[in-house]
Order: sequence, then C-alpha cells, then structure tokens
Amino acid sequence: MIVLSRNIGFEGYVRPDGNVGVRNHVLVIPTVVCSSYAAKEISNAVNGSTYILHQHGCAQAGADLEQTFRILSGFGKNPNVASVLIVALGCEAISCEKLADEISKSGKPVETLTIQEENELKETVEKGVNIVRKFVEEASHLRRKKVDLSGLVVAVECSGSDWTSGIASNPAVGYAADLIIDNGGRVVFSETTEIIGGEHILAKRCVDDKVKEKLFKAVSRVIERAKREGIDLIGTNPSPGNIKGGLSTIEEKSLGAILKSGSKPIIDILEYGEEIPKEKGCYFMDTPGHDVESICGMVAGGAQLVVFTTGRGTPTGNPIVPVIKVTGNPDTFKKMPDVIDIYVGIIEKKETVEEAGKRIFETILEVASGLKTRSEINKNKEFAVFRTGFTY
Repeated sequence: MIVLSRNIGFEGYVRPDGNVGVRNHVLVIPTVVCSSYAAKEISNAVNGSTYILHQHGCAQAGADLEQTFRILSGFGKNPNVASVLIVALGCEAISCEKLADEISKSGKPVETLTIQEENELKETVEKGVNIVRKFVEEASHLRRKKVDLSGLVVAVECSGSDWTSGIASNPAVGYAADLIIDNGGRVVFSETTEIIGGEHILAKRCVDDKVKEKLFKAVSRVIERAKREGIDLIGTNPSPGNIKGGLSTIEEKSLGAILKSGSKPIIDILEYGEEIPKEKGCYFMDTPGHDVESICGMVAGGAQLVVFTTGRGTPTGNPIVPVIKVTGNPDTFKKMPDVIDIYVGIIEKKETVEEAGKRIFETILEVASGLKTRSEINKNKEFAVFRTGFTY
C-alpha cells in the first residue's frame, strides 16, 4: 500500500446527496430520439450547459428499455451534474415523470418539458432555454471545496490498443489506479470482451467465490452471445485496428488490457450502468468493448472522471466527464498532440512505470480539481447506450 498523504485530495462540488462532482454541468436530457433536436437547440443556446444525444427511448421493451432508462437516469444523477432539464416528446416509452423522479433522488433540481404539450417547437425551445439559463445562474454560485479521495470514482478504459498499450500505458495507468485506491478512492474498469483469456488472472483478485463466479458468468455470456451470431472470439481478434497495431488475438489484447485496472482486490462485478458502491476499491463492470458504450455505462454508475489509454489514438470524450488520454506510443503522441493528454516515455526508457503512474495520478487530481482535458477543449461529447434487445 502506497499512501502518499493523509491530506491528499481534490477540490470538487459537494452535492445534496453527499457525492462530489469534478465538474458543474447543467444537463439537458432528451427522453427519446424525437426530442433530441430540441434538447440540442436548448443547450447550444446557453453557455454552461451540455446535452446528450441518443437514438433510443421508444419502440423498446423489457430489459432493453430498463437499461436505457438506467443510463439516462444515471447520467442525470452523476455528481458532475448540478441540475437537469428533461425534454420529452410526449408519447414515448421512457416516462418523463419517472425519469425526473429517479434523478430527483439525488437531491438536485430537475425540471421537465414536453413538446406535445407546448404550442410550437420554437416555443418549446424558448421555454427550455429560460429554464436552463436559470439553472446555469444557480450553478454559477456553487464553489469547489477540498475533499478527500473517498469522493472520487475513476473509470479506466482502453481503445485503439497497439503493441505499446500492454507494456507502457496500461501498466502506468494500473499503477495510478492502485494509488487512487490506496488513498481512499474507487476505480472501475470494464469491457468484458477485453478480459477474455485473462479472466483467470482477474479471478485471483476477486474478494470471494461469489464475486469470482459473477466474473466468469459475465465472460461466458459474451462468448455465448457471440457464438449465437456465428462468431468465435477465442483465438481471434475482431478489431482491424488492433491487428494493425500488432495485436494478434483477443487473449493477447486482454492480457495487456487488464493491466490498466492495477493489482488491488476486485470488490464486485457490476451490471451495465449499475451504481458503483461506496466502499473503496476496484470494481469491474460488465460492458461491451465498444468504447463509448463502455464509458457511458461507468459514467451512469457514478464515475466522475475517465483515464483512457490509446496506442493508435482515439479522439472521443463524454458529455459530462473529463476524459484523460494516455499513450505509450511516441509516434501517436507526435501525430496527435491535440488528442493526447499524457505521453508515458516507458518505451523510450525516459521513465519507469512507477514514475509514469505517479504522473498520471497527479494529473487525475489536477483534472478532478478543474484542469481541462483535450477532449473537453475539443468538445468531444460522444454518447451511446448498449442495446440488449430489438426495436419493435
């Protein structure tokens, strides 16, 4: 255990429910694809607000509809959000009222607007703009306070992996992940397809047999789902980019990918978008390998910040959380300086894994306290929900 200081922490926004945000967004959420245009127009008219766009919310049923609801409400409840405007159409499957009720459990202000109950789309947008302006004014009076790392949940992600990922950026992020946990924080990692072939290693870190069984079940579900589509994941690598980056099989990719989670005990295996428990430690969330869907699941679970490793370069972000891009490939860093936040010089022997990990940890604290990332500067706001069912 490496405890750097008893006073180590960051400056964040303490919310009514006791959770702590590293950003102070006013969020506009459309309940359905049909109200996405209005939500975007409202948010774009008011500086200090943000929005999410999605293609769902109607013609869904059962667990698939529940999952969409869980992600939308999770984004609204995320501590990086100060207040929420929900924009509904009025005839969709996602209930505007139920969504507002769920988000309101966090204690933050929530208002709703239904297009079909207004006179014109233009009037709907104007009314929404007035609501969001009021929210932004209220949020502007909130101030950051020094808190310890028990209030921080960091998600770790990898994408565009190459030969440098498993020997440079992922181990360095894993070292930083251990530092976060040792100093009282929580870390969540995901991408079930990218632990295949390495699940036996992760199983040794599970705190008990129940957690270990949940881990193996998550992997089995993915393998069986692929087989039903006529795909055999074992011994293959379905990503052309990873192959070009020098990775031959999904097992090889997994052995590098799991390093970003560090070495601490795995407390629990979470379902997609499930709320991350308060207990400090490491958690695994069952998500697809699709980067944006994976990140959105962890953000809906409560992660306020993402550390994202990429060997080949991936310019994606998130509507409400800062995303720190890390690469261990010197060529990628030279080619994409406007995308990469941190280059770890392990391949060139400019620093050790431990030295790079400490730098990443320090950057996490700076970003949590307000430092903007490249993805925020570039206004990357990618959002996607993992679908489990068909559209009827």
